[in-house]
Amino acid sequence: MALGEFLEPLHEPPTGPRPRIEDFQPPVEALARLRARAFVVGAAAALVSLVGFLLAPRATFFRAYLVGWLYALGAAAGCLAILMLHHMSRGAWGLVVRRVLEAGARTLPALALLFLPVVLGARHLYEWTRPETAGDPLIQAKQWYLNLPFFLARTAVVLGLWTLIALTLSRLSRRQDETADPSLFRRMQNVAGPGIVLYVLTATVGSVDWLMSLDPRWFSSIFGLHFVISQGLTALAFMVVVEVWLARNSTMAVVLQPRHFHDHGKLILAFVMVWAYFSYSQFLIIWSGNLPEEVTFYHRRLHGGWQWLSLAVVLFHFLMPFVLLLSRDLKRSASLLTGTALLVLGARYLDLYWQAAPSLEPEGLALHWLDLTTPMAIGGLWLAAFFHELAKRPLLPVNDPWIVEAIEHE
Repeated sequence: MALGEFLEPLHEPPTGPRPRIEDFQPPVEALARLRARAFVVGAAAALVSLVGFLLAPRATFFRAYLVGWLYALGAAAGCLAILMLHHMSRGAWGLVVRRVLEAGARTLPALALLFLPVVLGARHLYEWTRPETAGDPLIQAKQWYLNLPFFLARTAVVLGLWTLIALTLSRLSRRQDETADPSLFRRMQNVAGPGIVLYVLTATVGSVDWLMSLDPRWFSSIFGLHFVISQGLTALAFMVVVEVWLARNSTMAVVLQPRHFHDHGKLILAFVMVWAYFSYSQFLIIWSGNLPEEVTFYHRRLHGGWQWLSLAVVLFHFLMPFVLLLSRDLKRSASLLTGTALLVLGARYLDLYWQAAPSLEPEGLALHWLDLTTPMAIGGLWLAAFFHELAKRPLLPVNDPWIVEAIEHE
């Protein structure tokens, strides 16, 4: 029995005048300008980072690259996760931004290609790849899992599966535009349901491989869920920034209303709170257990200058967004919500840097200009790919059965 048969709607799709697809064509020229600017910034930052690659220690470059790649991946994979969540909930909050989420998810093939430098720098990033760890019994006990061929195979499966789900949902969405087949939203649900389960499982694998294994002696059973929520939060904040831009630069201005911004602001608040819950739970469990192989993770991050970064993460990733997003007026204001979303996006980079860098710099806080230019390079190139994808489709899925409700919901 198809999954969609268990998801019967609470009521029939509303009837009424439907928007026309020709009225919601993307602002191609404006998006082309943004794409060109993003590409120029990304290319310039890549050239500067290449100089850093030649001059700075290799480990410094690859550390900066890994953090930048994970940041961009969080936005793209998070878009896929939020897209699948929307399909399963059939919420009006998601229909008005579905094309933003689809465009973000379709950039996953580009990010899979951008993983190549991480492969080339694996021996500078991951201790378990080096021959000198042969005498460490703890690492040797994990060699059946922590070995480079298996690591690459797992990464290929994770990124390949995410790409397959993203392209399948995008193809069905395009067919819905072309045929107005009312059954297609059920088919998208049938993909999204198992897709969410697979995403959580594979994101857990990816989080262990890409981040947790930077310190192969440390482990946390809650790390995968923390990674999933972090990617969703990155995508939601990015989605808000893009939708506000569309509301000001396209015909989406007649669709996106304060009530939509309010919905998206509440989602960001919810994800901020869940992120804080998982972060504190992980800290509390490790602190109460007081096991040597676990406490080193926090010991490094509370000494040697890293404690100031830890404080910044608490302040900018939780306290400030939490207090700001409690305001109903802020969530209904496009400009104020955009500012808060940008704050969250900045905090997401701090959090990723906080998770990765101390494992590679155990002597203390060590900032380098590559930590700025390399993420700018990856982010600029990723944004160029995103704007290219966003310009391909109409900005609103006007043939979705629930589009009238999405536009008119209160």
